[in-house]
Amino acid sequence: QVQLVESGGGLVQAGGSLRLSCAASGRTFNSYAMGWWRQAPGKEREFVAAISWGGGTAYYADSVKGRFTISRDNAKNTVYLQMNNLQPDDTAVYYCAADRDLQTVRLSNSGMDYWGTGTLVTVSS
Repeated sequence: QVQLVESGGGLVQAGGSLRLSCAASGRTFNSYAMGWWRQAPGKEREFVAAISWGGGTAYYADSVKGRFTISRDNAKNTVYLQMNNLQPDDTAVYYCAADRDLQTVRLSNSGMDYWGTGTLVTVSS
């Protein structure tokens, strides 16, 4: 099994940056595609970014392209989300996710193998 724990959320001014981390336990971390989803109050949970097992392929939601970067360090069992030029619309609970299939991480809300419990990002005007 895999357990995911997010960290790095907080309050930031518009235009600022945050780096989220997701630490994974389990021996099979490097066999999973990883990603980030987010959910704002009153909205559906939406895809943010995904990265393949080896880190060679990444996908981003159109709303964050050019501002967010996903990466992973398999030696540390950790995936990151660097968020730059944050805007109030980025305010949400951010969830780390893992699945054996990259397309599931990219496209599926209900079909994910594992979810973290979330970290709150609040961007002030």
